[in-house]
Amino acid sequence: MIAVLDVCSGNLRSVERALAHVGADVVVTRDPDVVREADKLVVPGQGAFGVFMRGLAERGLGDVLRERIAAGTPYLGICLGLQILFEHSEEGDCAGLGVLRGTVTRLRPSDPRLKIPHMGWNRVRARQPVPGLADGAYVYFVHSYRVVPADREIVALEAEHGEPFCAAIQTQNLFACQFHPEKSQGVGLALLRAFVEAA
Repeated sequence: MIAVLDVCSGNLRSVERALAHVGADVVVTRDPDVVREADKLVVPGQGAFGVFMRGLAERGLGDVLRERIAAGTPYLGICLGLQILFEHSEEGDCAGLGVLRGTVTRLRPSDPRLKIPHMGWNRVRARQPVPGLADGAYVYFVHSYRVVPADREIVALEAEHGEPFCAAIQTQNLFACQFHPEKSQGVGLALLRAFVEAA
């Protein structure tokens, strides 16, 4: 069973539908007990970092996420689901879960013609193999902030918007991406299928 955490995110139902489409047994939940029983966790997120972190705290989900990640439960984070893994975000000067060392900073492209938020299709470059996703694939982004991991070895994918940025991290039981697989058509579905089918 895959638990999709409900933290009032705008992309919640599209993530649920995409996972079901690739064969997942999905439950959307805000119940910490359901999260504790899940085989895998998916944390989608859109919106403001601080609002999302408050939502986790109000539902008692922050500590449960740390607990399950530490226990080795496979975790897929999408957009804010990536950013909250880190220690601190510039957005609202807010603390994250601190599962990974690093920060979340605003995109600051040197070319003034490049708009923020970074929105649309962009190519990713693989720094390590990612199941279900080929080097050079195009995926869909909607974001104004990016993660800056302290450990560069966990960066799995990079993209560029005026400057290179981390598009995904991968380490142990964690895979989390800045882009939206549920909006990335066949490429995104292949990535989700690999996560669902992985042992």
